Amino acid sequence: MQPLHVTELGDGDRAVFVHGSGSWATHEEFGFGAQRALADAHRLVLPDRRGYGASPDVERSDPARDADDIAELLGSGAHLVGHSSGGVVAMLAAVRAPRSVRSLTLVEPACFQIALDSPVVAAAVRRNREAVAAVPPELSDEDLVRLNFESAGFAAPEPTPELVRATRTALGERPAWETPVPVEPLAALDVPKLVVTGTWKIAPQAYREHGGAPLMECAAVTADRIGAKLLRVPGASHWPHSQRPDLVNAALRELWGACANLET
Repeated sequence: MQPLHVTELGDGDRAVFVHGSGSWATHEEFGFGAQRALADAHRLVLPDRRGYGASPDVERSDPARDADDIAELLGSGAHLVGHSSGGVVAMLAAVRAPRSVRSLTLVEPACFQIALDSPVVAAAVRRNREAVAAVPPELSDEDLVRLNFESAGFAAPEPTPELVRATRTALGERPAWETPVPVEPLAALDVPKLVVTGTWKIAPQAYREHGGAPLMECAAVTADRIGAKLLRVPGASHWPHSQRPDLVNAALRELWGACANLET
């Protein structure tokens, strides 16, 4: 299988970032463009998942297959950061290669199966299934992007070829919110762990209720069950790393610095 497209920036300890669905690694708003500042002291490894960005096409994107790619990228050791569905990929990669993970950060992880005993999360899974099933099978590129953004209460951006491809890949992938994630190996992972979530107060009301409430619940439950610190970021919804990079980048520097202190 063809290798991923990977952007690498800076020098120092390696940090692998796993982007969410509907985006790609270096996207300024939905990817990790706002984390470029961290390259002043670290080697940032920014892969595009299969079907996204400049990586090869895939028949159906799958968190489990992506986790194999990320586990390989970790090499002999790296910090690991995942956002949304990329958080699920990062968790699965950490289970596959625990000795290669120096720290684990999950930003708004879409790990609904971990918190499925919460009524809020269970209801969100049902809504997600209904929403996916209701998408018309033959939408134009412009209508597909518009539906994706307007359903969350946002104005649709220009449907560039990169964004259209990312949106179509996301629509056809195996959903992260349907993907089982083993908790016990992650709880046993003896490295610094951080879960980051927005407070969602800036989001449209419907998106905050239907999208934010279950994701905040997932973050809190996951942090508790894997033994991670929970950081709630004000002024952010689903993208705290790009909406408040000042706070999230500082938290990453602190986490990675604590890891270095533990190793010395």
